[in-house]
Amino acid sequence: MELILKQDVENLGFKDDVVTVKNGYGRNFLIPTGHAILATSSAKKVLAENLKQRAYKEAKVVGEANEVAAALKELDIKISAKTGVGSKLFGSVNNADVVEAMAKEGQSIEKKFVTVIGGTVKRTGKYKAVIRLHREVTVDLEFEVVAQAK
Repeated sequence: MELILKQDVENLGFKDDVVTVKNGYGRNFLIPTGHAILATSSAKKVLAENLKQRAYKEAKVVGEANEVAAALKELDIKISAKTGVGSKLFGSVNNADVVEAMAKEGQSIEKKFVTVIGGTVKRTGKYKAVIRLHREVTVDLEFEVVAQAK
């Protein structure tokens, strides 16, 4: 079943993408929740026209995302956390902690756009997070988890 996405769907595609999904997924979830519409020939023509008109605006947005990406690459993020024996943390560090550390540095990014590689962090050390600023612009951000001063 071919569908046109009306909004971003994680692990499937971005808004205005034409995707092929199984019939049940499209009929029972995507279409009723308003995430997608059927990709008929007339809907595809309307989509093509909208994409053509939006191309100029999109170039500006990508430029702004690239500027933010350059600023994020300059950040030196250190997250302090309580540690136990050795380098093991009490609790863990996740994407919300990375977003909070970036906010302290003056960059506000929504939590849903930040993904810590490997999931949650349970030990001190250097790690990476992927930040999706735009469908075409992603940034690999390195951060360090350090032991909190006792």
